[in-house]
Amino acid sequence: FTLRVFVNLLGDNSFLGIAAIGMTFVILSGGIDLSVGAVLAFTTIFIATLVGKHGVHPVAAISLSLGLGTLLGGGMGLLIHRYELPAFLVTLGGMFFARGMAFVVSQESVEIAHPFYAAVQEFGIRLTERVALPSTALVFLIVFVAGVFLAHHTRFGRNVYAIGGGESSARLMGLPVGHTKVMVYALSGFSSALAGVVSTLYTGSGNPTAGIALELDAIACAVIGGTLLSGGVGTLG
Repeated sequence: FTLRVFVNLLGDNSFLGIAAIGMTFVILSGGIDLSVGAVLAFTTIFIATLVGKHGVHPVAAISLSLGLGTLLGGGMGLLIHRYELPAFLVTLGGMFFARGMAFVVSQESVEIAHPFYAAVQEFGIRLTERVALPSTALVFLIVFVAGVFLAHHTRFGRNVYAIGGGESSARLMGLPVGHTKVMVYALSGFSSALAGVVSTLYTGSGNPTAGIALELDAIACAVIGGTLLSGGVGTLG
């Protein structure tokens, strides 16, 4: 129950928390996303390869990886809505695709050695003389606050709850069901990619085997937090 343990808990599990926030939105909408761990792995090795082997600046590599994660998530959401495919099967295919692409990029882990990464890893907010809140925990807390606001204080969040409570009823009420579902999976893809970015900050490397079974941990976090797997009920706070 010391402050150091609490801070270490946030810092060590920040990538899982970020992935779980995206997963919570998917489950609230009545869906599921099995690709989060594979997207995280692809993001880590993609960034590490660009920075470590090709000399790309980390900011550019991170921006590109976040865009790819969002694109993959949105693509899965489009398939699910457009062709009325089961989210389980579509995201399972997305998981295999992202994991395979991670091994295409590199079959071994790659170290990230760059002054930008070193500076971000060393950054922290000092809470006491001996305890500082690391950058990874700061990113998680910012994403958490943004997720709470998005879920409970925006039209998008209300639409997500309505679709999870009953998609046919939401459609009859004139809500943008298709657009919202695509955006939900795009948000999950973005969260998974951001979790991968935070993972590279935490480990200082990229690994194509990272995040194995992370989707199960993310689902467990959402459910333990009070989100029903059937959708429509739950909270990020």
